[in-house]
Amino acid sequence: MLAEAEKAGAHVTVLAIGTWLDDHPDMARRILDGGHELGNHTHHHLAINSLPEAEAYAEITGCAQRLKRLTGSIGTWFRPSQTQNASPLVQKLAQRAGYPHVLSYDVDSLDFTSPGAAAVIRNVTGTIHGGSVVSLHFGYADTVDAMPPLLEELARRKLRAVTTTELLTT
Repeated sequence: MLAEAEKAGAHVTVLAIGTWLDDHPDMARRILDGGHELGNHTHHHLAINSLPEAEAYAEITGCAQRLKRLTGSIGTWFRPSQTQNASPLVQKLAQRAGYPHVLSYDVDSLDFTSPGAAAVIRNVTGTIHGGSVVSLHFGYADTVDAMPPLLEELARRKLRAVTTTELLTT
């Protein structure tokens, strides 16, 4: 997925799960060295809004510790797992853990359901607009297959994939 983005000159924000970082520690540097951003998507990808406070905080800080160990930084962005939006408690816990920004998305590709590359493209292009934040996932062949035509369609619409920082600061 990163290679396909890079071929198109695109940079993305990867919100990683701590256990995924444990399994693929080399990917943290690969993401950053490719000009992408790396942030926190909890440690175990549990339904964070429904966890007790201590467990939710442990989910946030568990991933933050891995990011810090692998990159020297906890990253800027936190996105809650298994929900589009963080509850007020989770927002507060993320800020306590050092995240000034809690991220959401407005375009869900539904790629994690393995609907096929054409469906991923339709799901994104059907609702995307300038300023959209799109949810895509590593580990799904449909997502990788969808990337080249999806990025081409964005370019045709005079849109492009950018990191969250670029999106929200320009």
